[in-house]
Amino acid sequence: MASSRHGPLAGSSPGAPKKKRHRLYERRIRLLSLLLAAPGVAVALTLIFLQSWPLNTKWLVAIALLLLSLIFEAVLHDHVIRPLQTLANVISSLREEDYSFRARGATPDDALGELAIEVNALADTLSQQMTNAIEATELLKRVVEEIDSPIFTFDASDRLKLVNSAGCRLLQRSREELMGRTDDEIGLTEFLRSGKANAPVSPLGPRRRWLVRRTHFREKGLPHTLVVWSDVTPALREEERSAWQRLIRVLGHEINNSLTPIKSIAGTLLARIRGMKVDEEERTAFEKGLGIIESRSASLNRFIEAYRQLAKMPGPRLQLVPIGKLVEQTTGLETRVKVQVEPGPEMTLNVDPDQFEQVLINLLRNATEAALQTASLSGEGPMVGIRWSLNSHHALIQIVDNGPGLLNPQNAFVPFYTTKGAGSGIGLVLCRQIVEAHGGTIELLNRSDGSGCIATIAMPLTR
Repeated sequence: MASSRHGPLAGSSPGAPKKKRHRLYERRIRLLSLLLAAPGVAVALTLIFLQSWPLNTKWLVAIALLLLSLIFEAVLHDHVIRPLQTLANVISSLREEDYSFRARGATPDDALGELAIEVNALADTLSQQMTNAIEATELLKRVVEEIDSPIFTFDASDRLKLVNSAGCRLLQRSREELMGRTDDEIGLTEFLRSGKANAPVSPLGPRRRWLVRRTHFREKGLPHTLVVWSDVTPALREEERSAWQRLIRVLGHEINNSLTPIKSIAGTLLARIRGMKVDEEERTAFEKGLGIIESRSASLNRFIEAYRQLAKMPGPRLQLVPIGKLVEQTTGLETRVKVQVEPGPEMTLNVDPDQFEQVLINLLRNATEAALQTASLSGEGPMVGIRWSLNSHHALIQIVDNGPGLLNPQNAFVPFYTTKGAGSGIGLVLCRQIVEAHGGTIELLNRSDGSGCIATIAMPLTR
């Protein structure tokens, strides 16, 4: 057995002076070797000096015998000590998580060889366990990195020790800027010290809703805090959509049950009035009243059918479409105002072209009507523009107008809400439903650089 390292002997107790114990053991081996050889040397020296040889010869033979005894002691010492040193070095390397050393002479023919076999087997087991642990750690890191939920880990002093890509996107800062900073420096103090383990919050404004989960664990005996953010916006939107779809179905059923006979009775009465001999003035009044009832019944029926169609919106049939083509086809449909197109980079969206064109048509129509309203009130020329760009994660499509803006942008996507006299409150809801079905988001805000609104659609990039 051999090793390039020199470490403490196996079996030395922790805290003991290892070198001293090492030397004491070697001295005992040397002493035992000398004691083992002493009787033979003494007999040999006695026989040598009893011979009739010349005195010089006797001394030469005696010195040679003593040298041979010392060589025997050194060989015996090396034969006993060196394997133990090698095993001690191997075990020391295992303790330091270095699994490259192995004990030589590992044969089952003797007890020392069996010990070397067991030590090597232990080294192989620990090496395999370390490899498995490294692979599991790398897999865990990859999984954490790919999770869409932001994940943060803080140490006992509330300094950030781990953050995934979703966390960097949430805070809109790079990992290098965040690591090692305190929770206060990155703006998460409230969620670490609020005392609420789970709380819905909106750190990026009213657009997103998050559920914050906070748990504690220990690493190397030190306390750490794990903070996981879950975006509950899709779930809330789906619940909201499901609620008003159920409401539409119930209202549509009940209203249609009443509108159908009302419309039928109005039509019947109108036909009978026209065939009756009554005063012309009375006839006109009856016909006008019944005509209004019939007309409004038909209008309400179409209104309900429109909402029922929204509640039955089919899923998108995705295909790759250049964004320039989508913009060109939709802007050409708006003839009241010339839409200013600001070309952006070439990119392709994975969308249902029919549904996505409907989104752009609705947004351009709303922008045009708002811009024309401003033009009629102030005399300014109406302006509607569309542009697109890229960021690191999304394709952004923006539609801008110079209309009067919104008094309450938060209500823009609320079903049945409208600021138009003849509006139904369905257009923007339909837009959001289509965009979110494509995995994107839509936002409508007042412009900060002037009057009007800006609608922003964020769609995932096509790789």
